[in-house]
Amino acid sequence: MAFNKDCACSGVILRFRVKSGHEQRFIAAHRDARTGFKGFRGGALVRTGEHTFCVIGEWANFARLVNARPQMIGLLDGLREHLEDLGGGLGVTDPVSGETVVKLKASTAAKKNPRGKVKAGKRKKRG
Repeated sequence: MAFNKDCACSGVILRFRVKSGHEQRFIAAHRDARTGFKGFRGGALVRTGEHTFCVIGEWANFARLVNARPQMIGLLDGLREHLEDLGGGLGVTDPVSGETVVKLKASTAAKKNPRGKVKAGKRKKRG
């Protein structure tokens, strides 16, 4: 596993429980969302159970994440009709955020030639 220790980015994770029958509308709302948050590098909506989801977002730095919180709350306000209270005083989300300490690099596959065989290294010309 490869690591990149030189990442100055930050992340946010939000956990949700979606009302029964509202899953497709909840997913569509995320698919159609226009974020426009400064410093937002991207994210993903992850289904973690039958009615549970997490949003994972990556930010350029923690200050940008903090500055976007009012906009994120506005986006959340449009989703509340689809959400159940998580209980325990949490409300409809269980958010955590912080600075990234290690970023995992994606793996890369070996390149193949058109016949499906792995390419060999270049051969030296004999002179």
